[in-house]
Amino acid sequence: MQRLFSTFADGWPGGGLLTQRLLLGAALLYSCFACLSATLICGTLVPHSIGALAGVLLLAGLWTPVAGVLVAIVEVWIAFSVPNSAALPAILGVLGATLAMIGPGAWSLDAWLFGRKHIEPPEL
Repeated sequence: MQRLFSTFADGWPGGGLLTQRLLLGAALLYSCFACLSATLICGTLVPHSIGALAGVLLLAGLWTPVAGVLVAIVEVWIAFSVPNSAALPAILGVLGATLAMIGPGAWSLDAWLFGRKHIEPPEL
């Protein structure tokens, strides 16, 4: 993970990435629960379930590039499965792809587990 990103953004950019991750993860979970609670049988339950799993990873900021690519693929799958309502899956897919390209930010498990470590030399 450390080789994918030279730095993990903090400050305002890191806050923006955190907000984007939280918004996308919540939207994916909502989309899956809406599909589960639909009165008619939801024909896209499998991709919605995969998207919800990726949403949980994004909420935690764990494996963000993998989860972002997974979201982009799943949302394209949903958009082609239900072409008359493809606007929301297109938006969610683009958000997933941008997170895969930009990275998780400093406030994520990825940054905590794989971020640059600062080694302090002992004082003499």
